[in-house]
Amino acid sequence: LARASHGAVTSILVGLIGAGISIIIGATLGAFAGYFGGKLDDFIVWLYTTIDTIPYILLLSAFAFLLGSGLQTMCIAIGVTSWVGLCRLMRAEFLKHRDREYVQTATALGASHMRKLFIHILPNTFHIILINFSLTFVGAVKSEVILSYLGLGVEPGKPSWGMMIDDAKQELARGVWWNLTAATLFMFFLVLSFNLFNDSLREALDPKRKR
Repeated sequence: LARASHGAVTSILVGLIGAGISIIIGATLGAFAGYFGGKLDDFIVWLYTTIDTIPYILLLSAFAFLLGSGLQTMCIAIGVTSWVGLCRLMRAEFLKHRDREYVQTATALGASHMRKLFIHILPNTFHIILINFSLTFVGAVKSEVILSYLGLGVEPGKPSWGMMIDDAKQELARGVWWNLTAATLFMFFLVLSFNLFNDSLREALDPKRKR
């Protein structure tokens, strides 16, 4: 129980930091692509399309292998490989908003591109960022467990649900089942709670429900 509780701290840290890095990369690139268009848009679309063609778990494992094991490197690996979905959504939203009347009014008043990007348009897409953050958090927790199970996650000896599940392979033969059960139950309830949080957040921020 103590080991599973400490493993929860590791998973939450990886989820928050990894999802945060992913949100920053995806929102920034998507905003620039959708607002400026042109060659910058073509390059960013080519970049995330290329990354999206690679199976996610293989790409994540390759980054984790190159960067080495450790909590910080795992957060970086998750962050730089999980931004594609948000980038695509943000690009579409900025394409939709950049020609609307409030943006044209800001242009007429002399607002700079950065002000229109981050002061006027970004707040109108913030609900997408919040929902995507909660989804990315759940994915990051699962990725941390998988990487630690494969030996590419946290350092040996550090608390992790993935390492508990890996250790349970040999312990099950001796009838020691509680390591596997504790890690599985903790992960189940953490993922379930964030999925429920995501559903509530989507309902609260859905513009159609406010009409």
